[in-house]
Amino acid sequence: MRIGTGRTGSTGAAASSPGERWVRRQPLPWLLGPAFVAAVAYVDPGNVAANLTAGAQYGYLLVWVLVAANAMAVLIQYLSAKVGLVTGSSLPELLGDRLPRGRRLGYWVQAELVAAATDLAEVIGGAIALHILFGIPLLAGGVIVGVISMLLLVLQTHRGPRFFEFVVTGLLAIVTAGFVTGLFFGPVSWGEAVAGIVPRFEGTPTVLLAASMLGATVMPHAIYAHSALARDRHGRSVPTEALPRLLSATRWDVLLSLLVAGSVNIAMLLLAAGNLAGVPGTDSIEGAHAAITAALGPAVGIAFGIGLLASGLASTSVGSYAGSAIMGGLLHLRIPVFVRRLITLIPALVIIAVGVDPTWALVLSQVLLSLGIPFALIPLVRLSSSRALMGVFVNKVALTVAAWVVVALIVSLNVALIILTVAGAD
Repeated sequence: MRIGTGRTGSTGAAASSPGERWVRRQPLPWLLGPAFVAAVAYVDPGNVAANLTAGAQYGYLLVWVLVAANAMAVLIQYLSAKVGLVTGSSLPELLGDRLPRGRRLGYWVQAELVAAATDLAEVIGGAIALHILFGIPLLAGGVIVGVISMLLLVLQTHRGPRFFEFVVTGLLAIVTAGFVTGLFFGPVSWGEAVAGIVPRFEGTPTVLLAASMLGATVMPHAIYAHSALARDRHGRSVPTEALPRLLSATRWDVLLSLLVAGSVNIAMLLLAAGNLAGVPGTDSIEGAHAAITAALGPAVGIAFGIGLLASGLASTSVGSYAGSAIMGGLLHLRIPVFVRRLITLIPALVIIAVGVDPTWALVLSQVLLSLGIPFALIPLVRLSSSRALMGVFVNKVALTVAAWVVVALIVSLNVALIILTVAGAD
């Protein structure tokens, strides 16, 4: 872990170190990847439900929420990757080294609950997709999703981070195709879509929906995971002289990946706004799928189901990766991936087995994630703004101010989401 190195950005002889020469020889695309894995968190089944509901109920009104959410996510995910690259440690590892044992265990408990809530939404989403496509019961579908995600993690362990990136990025491409396909078959009012970029509300229900869309966009597990993904991809001992190019590549990585994820989210909202407005039952994923199939044909419905399945598989794999990073960093434990996967998979399967309404379970998972977001965001900004930790790569003043503003907005919206949900606002 490279802490407090007091980097000075030296040049000259050090600038031609083997590590720096290797980084400089790599084409930019080869340095991309970790952010595309983390970006899967922004197109998980919870996002699907929120975006379809927003479009079906309020048309193009809340397009601006997704634009703003993506802009904030770019900043947060870049800081997470930057911390992993500069220090050679994940965010959970840095916290685990700084917290006393009692606080560290308490922090792990809330982070583990966040990981379980993440898995709940993603396993349920994948199970719903299997039910939509093949009529598989939800519990059996949840088991299938869990097993496949476990296989992906085993392959990641044996084949390395680059292989994991290829697989998850491939799933992200399927998600993109599955959710964007409908735009080519259904009407979209592009004039109204552009007008939706202007921030505005239409009563209390739209405030609640905007809070659920924007406030729950930056997920805690994506922050934990991205710092670990960047660390695993480039190693714990990146030469100081190579860091400027890696950080530049990371900025492109984050921008491009979240451009894809943001476009997918907006496409879902536009699809619902143009084709599902006023259609009953679109407040659930199953209902939205039925309405899309009825309005645009079975081929688009199948594409939607495939996109949802890829979303569930990819996001639950990334969520499990984040869980491993959390446990390893905070508890200093390395456990088999099979055991680690079961820790968060079993609660999701139990909830499905007892017959809890899937849509309600997705709402509950978003509330639990909202409770965990300050515990990830606030330490991230503090650590990335610490000169003792980051050396010459410490955040500039303007970046630090922007980051704290974003944190205040996201935390406030998550608090609003929790209060309105508990109060039963509608």
